[in-house]
Amino acid sequence: MGVTIDLTGQVVLITGGTRGVGRGIAQRFADAGATVAVVARTAVDDLPKGWSMHTADLRDGDMASAAVDEVVATHGRIDALVNNAGGSPPADTASASPRFTERIVALNLLSAMYCAQRANHHMQAGDGGAIVNVASVAGLRPAPTVAAYGAAKAGLLSFTATAGQEWLPKVRVNAVTCGMVLTEQAALHYGDEAALARVADTIPMGRLAAPEDIGDVCVWLASPQSSYVSGANVVAHGGGDRPPFLDAASG
Repeated sequence: MGVTIDLTGQVVLITGGTRGVGRGIAQRFADAGATVAVVARTAVDDLPKGWSMHTADLRDGDMASAAVDEVVATHGRIDALVNNAGGSPPADTASASPRFTERIVALNLLSAMYCAQRANHHMQAGDGGAIVNVASVAGLRPAPTVAAYGAAKAGLLSFTATAGQEWLPKVRVNAVTCGMVLTEQAALHYGDEAALARVADTIPMGRLAAPEDIGDVCVWLASPQSSYVSGANVVAHGGGDRPPFLDAASG
């Protein structure tokens, strides 16, 4: 019999879980049998039956903690947290305003720290758990037009390594670093369908990731199958960027 992941009876909270990558992650946890809770700034009415919707601006530490508490009050426990909420519109690195930078860092770094701290509080008092932070290749390499986002994601990897050591043995903390993902907002960064096809051709895998691809990694990191993994960063980028010198050398 093959290895399967069954999270029946487990409660998982996915931040930013109403659309895009977060929605795909939430769906994969539901497919594994978990009870799914999602939190976002704005409620939606198209969630599958059985999912619970919670609203908060996670950039506010008090609201983030209250959202985690609300999930525990609703479901009686929290076994996994996926810090997916994030993103950034393009902005010129030289002229981005202080307010813009502060909000991007708060969304992509501080919100995850706030939620992780509160989830850890409940997990340490209960049966333990797993926290997965969704990072980006922008945190590993230059990130033109999304400098604040890349810096925040780099910070998230540092937080992952530290918390992934400090909170053991009851709570594991890991990260999944995403490459390019095909979502409803892909055109914002990559352009129309023709441009997306050209971008896909640069990826060794031959395609952008689907949100569910990222969800599969998150499910594994939250499952007993990764019980000896903490403080790690799983890079899911379809093989990575092709070195530009190869094309330059070939003419």
